[in-house]
Amino acid sequence: MSYLTPANFVEKMIDAGEAKAFMSTRDTMIRAYMAGAILALSAAFAVTITVNTGEPLLGAVLFPVGFCMLYLLGFDLLTGVFTLVPLALIDKRRGVTVRAMLRNWGLVFVGNFAGAFTVAVMMAITLTMGFSVDPSIVGEKLGHIGESRTLGYAEHGAAGMLTLFIRAVLCNWMVSTGVVAAMMSTSVSGKVIAMWMPIMLFFYMGFEHSIVNMFLFPSGLLLGGDFSVGDYLIWNEIPTIVGNLVGGLTFVGLTLYATHARTAPSRPRPEPAEAPESPTGRDTPLQ
Repeated sequence: MSYLTPANFVEKMIDAGEAKAFMSTRDTMIRAYMAGAILALSAAFAVTITVNTGEPLLGAVLFPVGFCMLYLLGFDLLTGVFTLVPLALIDKRRGVTVRAMLRNWGLVFVGNFAGAFTVAVMMAITLTMGFSVDPSIVGEKLGHIGESRTLGYAEHGAAGMLTLFIRAVLCNWMVSTGVVAAMMSTSVSGKVIAMWMPIMLFFYMGFEHSIVNMFLFPSGLLLGGDFSVGDYLIWNEIPTIVGNLVGGLTFVGLTLYATHARTAPSRPRPEPAEAPESPTGRDTPLQ
């Protein structure tokens, strides 16, 4: 069978979290860098499709190609390790500590940002002919995305911050579901189909993904977006990271772990009813 039962793939989740906690610094950084770069290219691809066709749904439908590629190549996103590594800690895997978990998160964050920023610079160059002309229509769109998703939240104060946080929670609920769904199947086609659906959902719904934003907002700043680095950090990236952590760990990692790795005892079954006796006290004869 190409399908794994929940108990089996949750065990794979814990094993994956343990492996990431002990991965070398070099490998962690390389895998995180490439994941950030590929996801950034996919985001640029989706924005270009949306601008050129006027169909946001088409951009969302095709965006998951980058996520599927980076997963199949074994690269790591911060949103994924937020969900997987804590499970190895909770399961008390030998040597997995809070320090090891935070080390992994920190390295993946740096690698993801470096990869996404590299693509942001490259895309800014391609969209401005090496900064010699005004940004193309796609470049203008990237600049406005950064404005609406920083200053747009700031205009609403605490309500805007709450909305940003909840969108980040919902985002990694879906993204981590995609990561886990890929573990359900042992075939490439099964993994891709399982990943595609939740990733498409988060992108079309406009939820906030910390790594996608590592590309969108630096791109916006490079392309003349009317917001600051402080706006980006305070009114998007930092709250988005916290929301992604809460969404992936709470609604995906811990729920699956609790019900499939640490399943509660089943309720007692009722005893089978005894056969009724005849009025004379003897068993009723067979007819």
